Amino acid sequence: MSQGPLAGLRVIEFAGIGPGPMAGMLLADMGAEVIVVERPAALRTLGGGEAMNRGKRSICVDLKSAVGVAAIKRLVESADALIEGYRPGVMERLGLGPEAFEAQHPRLVYGRVTGWGQTGPLAQAAGHDINYVALTGVLAIASRAGQAPTLPATLLGDMAGGAMFLAFGVVCALLEAQRSGRGQVVDAAMIDGVGALSSLVHSLRGIGMWGDDPAQNFFLHGSPFYDSFECADGRHITLGAIEPPFYKLLLQKLDLEHLDAQLQYDHRHWPAARAEVAARIKQKTRDEWTALLEGSDVCFAPVLSLAEAAQHPHQRARGNFVEVDGKIQPASAPRFARTPGPAPRPFPQPGQDTHAVLAALGLGEAEIAAMARA
Repeated sequence: MSQGPLAGLRVIEFAGIGPGPMAGMLLADMGAEVIVVERPAALRTLGGGEAMNRGKRSICVDLKSAVGVAAIKRLVESADALIEGYRPGVMERLGLGPEAFEAQHPRLVYGRVTGWGQTGPLAQAAGHDINYVALTGVLAIASRAGQAPTLPATLLGDMAGGAMFLAFGVVCALLEAQRSGRGQVVDAAMIDGVGALSSLVHSLRGIGMWGDDPAQNFFLHGSPFYDSFECADGRHITLGAIEPPFYKLLLQKLDLEHLDAQLQYDHRHWPAARAEVAARIKQKTRDEWTALLEGSDVCFAPVLSLAEAAQHPHQRARGNFVEVDGKIQPASAPRFARTPGPAPRPFPQPGQDTHAVLAALGLGEAEIAAMARA
């Protein structure tokens, strides 16, 4: 039996890459029945890789055939929501745009995720995560003085700005539809989502607490107390002692109490203090610093590889990584006290549920066989 806070909901996901499959995974992790519509020509990625398709069902249908489109319309009419991540106009050209369901399924929530959004002068332009983050101004704050900015691949634009906001928007629209009886289109653009995520930075900037000069902004890697530092073994640790009591404790732990903790936010003293902190960190290995600093209020964490992260005692204690089909994957989040989501289930093979799903819609064996031959 289905579990989780979204149990009982059916979502139709049109296979794509990146944020669409991730949003579908988030919904499936919470108990929704997510059915991926895969095109026969794309029998490969199933949308975005094994991890992001865990717990879903998969059907393969030719969306360029009249019989295939008719079958998908019947499937969508059985669902609560649809999500897709194509360029604006693609679903309309397939005959599967929002207007195709207005009369027969007015409660349908129609979720759409793109980089630039459904409207605007860039709506039809190609792009990727790094481009969307750049246009929001957020990439500019991910740089060190004199160096080009860089970001963790796919996390900020595709997943946080795109997938998370699509999933959030779909759930919001589903809640509203319960009251109004009407669905709506959810336009989740990655530039919109990343912009919203930068609200704290804009707020700090508005009150004069965020400077654009990396040499005067501790978030931008110029300070001795908020950055990653290289250790004796070439690996790294992170320090985030923003609050004065935490910085004072950090200096104690590093045996650098001769540095004046009262000057923590005087950026004129940062270069010299930072040089001393960096030199001190270079005297021990990453694991030696971990043994000394982890769990204290200096705001510390070692920089771990993906493999190391899965084995860290805190991650293991919280069950933050699970094994699915013999492969390690991040567990679902967040946690629910009364309606926990199901344990992550294996990803489907492309098209493995085609017959069962179409038969449940009432299509006869002859129709299904004809579609398979086509």
